[in-house]
Amino acid sequence: MLDVTDVALGCDSEVGRLRAVILHRPGAELQRLTPRNNDALLFDGLPWVSKAQQEHDAFAAVLESRGVEVLLLADLLTEALSHSGAARMHGIAAAGDPRTLDAGPLARVLVAGMTFNELPLSGGELSLVRRMHHAGDFVIEPLPNLLFTRDSSFWIGPRVAITSLALPARVREASLTDLIYAHHPRFLGVRRAYESRSAPVEGGDVLLLAPGVVAVGVGERTTPAGAEALARSLFDDDLAHTVLAVPIAQERAQMHLDTVCTMVDVDAVVMYPNIVDSLSAFTIHRDGQGGVHIDDADRFVEAAADAMQIEKLRVIATGLDPVTAEREQWDDGNNTLAVAPGVVVAYERNTETNARLADAGIEVLPIEASELGTGRGGPRCMSCPAARDPL
Repeated sequence: MLDVTDVALGCDSEVGRLRAVILHRPGAELQRLTPRNNDALLFDGLPWVSKAQQEHDAFAAVLESRGVEVLLLADLLTEALSHSGAARMHGIAAAGDPRTLDAGPLARVLVAGMTFNELPLSGGELSLVRRMHHAGDFVIEPLPNLLFTRDSSFWIGPRVAITSLALPARVREASLTDLIYAHHPRFLGVRRAYESRSAPVEGGDVLLLAPGVVAVGVGERTTPAGAEALARSLFDDDLAHTVLAVPIAQERAQMHLDTVCTMVDVDAVVMYPNIVDSLSAFTIHRDGQGGVHIDDADRFVEAAADAMQIEKLRVIATGLDPVTAEREQWDDGNNTLAVAPGVVVAYERNTETNARLADAGIEVLPIEASELGTGRGGPRCMSCPAARDPL
């Protein structure tokens, strides 16, 4: 049955009480990975999929125990394909030519991929393409990074933005997300926010610091052009009045802004301690004449507090890796998911960071992540909030 409820969609912050969230339960797309096709994998090595599924189920259960409606991306995709012939054409055009498939099998192919050996051809039909490829090669590649639903879309106010992912191997993730928002009845009538394929912005770089205040990380995945284009679009649509463009290092450990800084309360962030003083931001705001004004770079914590109109942004320092005494983004606990002001989901292995959060008055809901935690991110990366109570 198609899932349509009365929950009002939209988000104006990172910490308003979470009402609905989109997750993707890992599955066949990870099971089918080999060293030949995992160049864009955001995991360190190939995960133990059944264990990752157990951990993900527990993550979803924690959210549901707090009254959060969990929408699984694969279910939404199947329902959209069942509901709309246009959705089927959309999915087929994005993936290639999987011939005629019912909604369920088509959804699985779009997520888990299809090998040349699995390509449905009639008994006597010949294909030079098929003959000249190894039977195990993929005619449609699996999407192993679909787990990270935050990257391909984000909500701002009552609108949803479909992002442009920087890596070619991840382009179809955004295409499937686009298909769901365009054709599933749950999202009927939802208007789009920023859309650009020429100025990449990834959802992991976008933080809704407060109503009308957005921070955008600029680094490995989101370009300066993307950050400026997003700011102008949000201003034009009255979705924000201030955007902070935050330069981050173009390296694995700082892939997205949320790997170094995440909101945990209305006036608090958890942040890697070694960058508290060095992280900067360019403040972009309307100039009153239909254009924008860009202030000189200032310390991020001060620029954010000014934009949020609070006296001070509280910073809770994350821990360091106990073995190397250095930061690793999947060990230090930055990537938390707020389910309400001052209540966050975090990996249980981040004991030092979790203790510091508790000392600062933040309630921590720990989840196991022996396999999920080998991915380059955390609970925030694995979730796309679709509805939060307004602040």
